Amino acid sequence: MVAQHRNTNQILQKEKYNMKLKKLFGIRTWILIILLIFAIIAIHPRSNTEGVLVKSVDKGSLEEQIGIKTNQIITSVNDIAIKDIPSYNLAIQKAIIVEPKEIIVETTEGKFTYKILNDIGFELENLTIVKTKNFTNNIMGDIISINEKNVTQTNFFQIKNEVLPKNILKLATVEGQEFAYLTSSAPKVTVSNVEKTNLKKGLDLAGGTRVLLKPVADHPVTEKEVSDLSSVLENRLNVYGLSDIRSRTAEINNEKLIILELAGATKEEVEDLISKQGVFEAKIANKTVFEGGKKDITFVCRDDGTCAFVSACGQNSNQGYSCRFDFSISLSAEAAKRHAELTRDLSIDPASAGQYLNETLELYLDNEFVSSLRIGTSLQGQEATSISISGPGFGSTSAAAEEDAYKEMNKLQTVLISGSLPLDIEVVRIDFISPVLGQSFVKNSILIILLSILGVSAVIFIVYRSFKIVIPIIITLLSEILLILGFAALIKWNIDIASIAGIVAAVGTGVDDQIVIIDEIKRGEQQQIFDWKQRIKRAFFIIFAAYVATLASMLPLWFTGAGLLRGFAVTTIIGVSIGVFITRPAYASFLEALLKKE
Repeated sequence: MVAQHRNTNQILQKEKYNMKLKKLFGIRTWILIILLIFAIIAIHPRSNTEGVLVKSVDKGSLEEQIGIKTNQIITSVNDIAIKDIPSYNLAIQKAIIVEPKEIIVETTEGKFTYKILNDIGFELENLTIVKTKNFTNNIMGDIISINEKNVTQTNFFQIKNEVLPKNILKLATVEGQEFAYLTSSAPKVTVSNVEKTNLKKGLDLAGGTRVLLKPVADHPVTEKEVSDLSSVLENRLNVYGLSDIRSRTAEINNEKLIILELAGATKEEVEDLISKQGVFEAKIANKTVFEGGKKDITFVCRDDGTCAFVSACGQNSNQGYSCRFDFSISLSAEAAKRHAELTRDLSIDPASAGQYLNETLELYLDNEFVSSLRIGTSLQGQEATSISISGPGFGSTSAAAEEDAYKEMNKLQTVLISGSLPLDIEVVRIDFISPVLGQSFVKNSILIILLSILGVSAVIFIVYRSFKIVIPIIITLLSEILLILGFAALIKWNIDIASIAGIVAAVGTGVDDQIVIIDEIKRGEQQQIFDWKQRIKRAFFIIFAAYVATLASMLPLWFTGAGLLRGFAVTTIIGVSIGVFITRPAYASFLEALLKKE
């Protein structure tokens, strides 16, 4: 009888244990577990982050033409494994080093043999050699052929591109794709280290420049005008080579503003690009031939040493140095027709020995004179679709002048491609944020959050003297943080300092709600209220009231401070919503299973 009674008790105890386990892992708990798994998948933590991530590819570049796309991960360069940006840069530098190549140039003055690297060594004007480099043995005359290939005005750039020394550059990606092509310059792509997760860092953490702009007009600015202005600005910055651009509109005191955030850009680069409207005009005899933008310009040569280069560097009369940049552009049929009409009745400049017309093609940027170009007599009355643009660069040394010339050429190319801004703009504020501060803030934030959880848990344990209460609180808080980050990764929301503050606020609200649940359960026990549903219902009435109040207080922050507090509002709303609808019910289910007396 004693043994039978013992077996009966064991069976009853086992049934009670199974019932408790079933309640512990009820539907609310399983919903939480499933969502946590989805959050981990969305965040996608990676242990292997070797290689570099392609952030942007220059429009019109050879790399874009052969199919390199953003978000691809480059794992090797010419079979050299890539671990990070320094190893990528080193591999590229080794890959693009070319050996001198001997060429034969035939002119009306004879044949000239010399070696070249990345420059053919001379410039042409109507097939006449007008400027040479030191290594060309001072060749002169009208060009006839290069390496026995006859040269004309239409095929010079093509032949020049063929004879310049090049190496094979082979890029392999993590997907198994390979891109191989001939080049003598670095790939026109922007890369970054591969992130360890899918979480996107905001400007405050990644570093970069934030600009607050105000459109200026003599009439009330419309939403469409602001949207068009934002698009042109973003296009201009993309063309210039800047990546990770985020733009949004905001309104303060009935004034419409544009906020630009650019990761990795310097304050000087951004201010120089956006502070001017960028109205480019080319004039003959004070009459416009063409303007910047897609309407008149169909092609602008960039990042190609055959049709965009810096040359003629030397010391000037002011004891400084100067260089000249040149790049070719293609005009639309309408612009070419205007060129023909404006040059048809021009006369020949007698001082040019019959080579040039008496007017020049003058270039203006924002009504400021940039440069003037001589017009050859062969172009008189012709619908010229190809024009060579040139301008100067200055510096205290030859290297500084060359760098300034490249910078000015890049800026002018950008304006020609993107066109002018539809409105004038005023730079209200521009801030540069160091990525070092962001990295330090992330580490400190993680440490503070963990210490806060441990501190809160210690206080709750002192008050309630029960690990059955403390352990679910820790699990719930960590679950809320993981779910918030998972949701942010899913919607590609940038995590910035304001967002981290919102996570802290949401976690703090979660602790408060859990204490409310505990107190209601304890109060029910003291008042002999044995209906668990009634206890939980009373707790959630308080929680829902606090949730509605939090939503009401967070929504105005979406627009406050030109939207700079939007991250705080979004993460707080996401956090408290996850808490109220997912983690709080699971926590209550945990407590019911752990504390309910059978």
